[in-house]
Parts: sequence; structure tokens; C-alpha cells
Amino acid sequence: MVLIAQQEFPLLSEEDYLQSEQLSETKREYIAGHIYAMAGAGFNHNCLAGNIFRKIGNHLEGKPCTPFMADMKVRVGKDYVYPDVLVDCSEMSGDALFSNTPVLIIEVLSKSTRKTDTSTKLLRYINLPSLQEYVLIEPDFVSVQIMRRDKHWLPEYFYLGDTFTLASIDLSLSVETLYDRVDNADMREFRQAQVISG
Repeated sequence: MVLIAQQEFPLLSEEDYLQSEQLSETKREYIAGHIYAMAGAGFNHNCLAGNIFRKIGNHLEGKPCTPFMADMKVRVGKDYVYPDVLVDCSEMSGDALFSNTPVLIIEVLSKSTRKTDTSTKLLRYINLPSLQEYVLIEPDFVSVQIMRRDKHWLPEYFYLGDTFTLASIDLSLSVETLYDRVDNADMREFRQAQVISG
């Protein structure tokens, strides 16, 4: 998603944000008292988020963990953000408006969110006691970065030809499966090589 700061508004309290968010026609993140409107995302972003959400959802059928895509907030201290994909394994009620206990958070990067996703949100996310993995996916080229609690949040990178495992939900995926239908230079070259070799 694209973040657009709404600077014309004064700082809001957490309570005012939660009340106004239920009436808002656009999703808005709340970070350090500031509101950031969430704009729509492009083709590659939606393909990546959709692909991983679908794979996770199929994998978790009949299991206690629940995947969410884009519309479920995560509460991080007194901040509220909308990850592209998250998985929560707690017993959430049917009227829950946000997750307190995600085990997995996935963000598809964009020019407008890269700095926030790799700094501000990263620092907040890794302080969530429940979180086991934080995944950053590049849409403009092929790169999957995974940071794990049990590896002290040190990044691991995966590229075409690699398989990665989301240990928090015991799911392994190939990078090329994740990038199905994505249109960037890496994937065009990969598909052309497959045609030539096939």
C-alpha cells in the first residue's frame, strides 16, 4: 500500500483514532499520533500479496491460525498499522478490529513505504512478543527478505531458484511460485529462459 501523510490534521489520541477509523472511508495507519492514509497499490504489489495470502490460507485450512490480508490492523504499542498479510494464531473474537498477537507479518515494499517498513515498522514489529517472522518482498525485482526472532532478527535473502520456509506456520514456498504473474525484469528474464530451455 502507499502511505500518504495527512499533515493537515492535528495529533490524534489513540481513542480518537480508533473511533474515527470505524467511520473513515479510507484505511489510515496511526503512528506516533500521526495519521497516514492508505492509497491503492499496483499490479505487482497485488499479485505478490495475493499469491502469498492464497498459499498461506490454503496451508492453514483447518488449523487454528488465521491469515488476514490488508484490512486487519495490528496494534503495536499505541500505534496501529495495516500489514499486507499477517497471521494470528490466538483465539480472536468475531468482532475483533485488530490483532494484538501476530506470529507472521509480511509487507510488500513500495517507494512510498520502503523507509517506514524497513525502519519505523521494523522496530515496532520486532518488539511484539508474539511475532516470530517479518518478511519484506520487493515487487520491482525478485528478492524476499526474512527476519526471524530465533535468528536475532538478522536478515536472510532468497532469490529465484531458492525455496524459503515460514517456520512460524511451517510452510515452504519457492520464490518463483511467490512471484507468479508478477511483471518485472527478473521474472521476464526467468520466463524467457524457461521457454528456451523447455
